[in-house]
Parts: sequence; structure tokens; C-alpha cells
Amino acid sequence: MSCVLCETRKPRRYCPGVRGDICSLCCGAEREVSVDCPFDCEYLREARLHDKPKDVSLDDFPNRDVEVTEEFLRKNDSLVVFASMSLMQAALEAQGAVDTDAREAIEAMIRTHRTLDTGLIYETRPSNPYASAIQQGFQTRLEQLRQRLLEQSGMHTLRDTDVLGVLIFLQRMEIQHNNGRRRGRAFLDFLRGYFDREQASSLIVPAGS
Repeated sequence: MSCVLCETRKPRRYCPGVRGDICSLCCGAEREVSVDCPFDCEYLREARLHDKPKDVSLDDFPNRDVEVTEEFLRKNDSLVVFASMSLMQAALEAQGAVDTDAREAIEAMIRTHRTLDTGLIYETRPSNPYASAIQQGFQTRLEQLRQRLLEQSGMHTLRDTDVLGVLIFLQRMEIQHNNGRRRGRAFLDFLRGYFDREQASSLIVPAGS
């Protein structure tokens, strides 16, 4: 029996991404490149522990004119959790979506929210169907949150400027956590593990409800 990928070396482990036995070299080389790795794969989890953080500076980020401070994030911590978990859920619903698709969706939403400052609302839609689906899923949840807050307080309490700041924060987090692999989902995996799901569940309205 040989590795189902290279068909040369002796297999060393079962790969749930290809549903077959592969060698350790193919596992390392093809992980999130040609293989769609499930989040709970033990070898992917181990590899995540050894990923080196990207050395990025503020100059590497787009939208540098928008300042996202620690004070802003603390003040809007519930919105950060909501947006992070909503983005992650929308990406999971768009089956096959990866980090770069999430990045395109975020970029499109940032461009849309930037037009609000001009008073001319123009919605940017990505041509990438995965990114478009993520954008739609996120915006559905955001609109449902707006409606819930309006019903509770009788006024619009969710500011577009705060949503823009949180989207730019997520854009920067994606740039930092994207591992550069074609099918990489390190950023989405980060969102799954980092943010408080119980807190998010009190804020998120399921899409389509």
C-alpha cells in the first residue's frame, strides 16, 4: 500500500481530507494547499501550534486612515464578538470557503460602509461566489441585530462608524493570521477558538430566522 497522494511513499497516517492514508511528507506539503483539511484534524491542530506569526506592521494594512485603538475595541467588545462569530458562521455556511474568501467579503463590506460617509450608499459585491455568500450571511445577521436593538431601545443604537471600525479590525486580523496556503483557514480557525461563544450566542440571530 502506498500514499494516496504521491503513490510512492509508505503511508503514515489517515487523512480525513482525502479519506485515505497518506505519508507525512504529503501531509505537510499538501495540507490546506490541495487538501481541504477539517478543523478538527489532529495533524492540522498540531501544525497550527508551530505556525510562525506573521511579522506585519501598520504599513502593511489597508485603510490606515481609520484608527482602531484598544479603547475602541474595549468599548465595542460585544460588537467585535458578534462580528467575528457572524463572519465565521457565514464562512462555514458557504461550504468550501477559505480565508481569502473571507478577506474579499470583508473588503467589499468595508468599501460599502465607507460610502455611507459620503451620503451615497453604494453596495460593493464581490464576483467571487464564496465571498459574496459570506457577505450576504454576515449582512443578514447584522441587519437582524439592528432590528433587535431597535425593538429593545426604540432607537438605532448600532453606529455605522463602529461597524466600519470592527470590519477593519477583522481585516487586519485576517492579514495577520492568513498562512498563505491556497485552501488555508487559519484565520477562520482563529475566530473559532478565540472569541467567547456564549457571549456571541446572546447577540447573534441565526440567519434566515
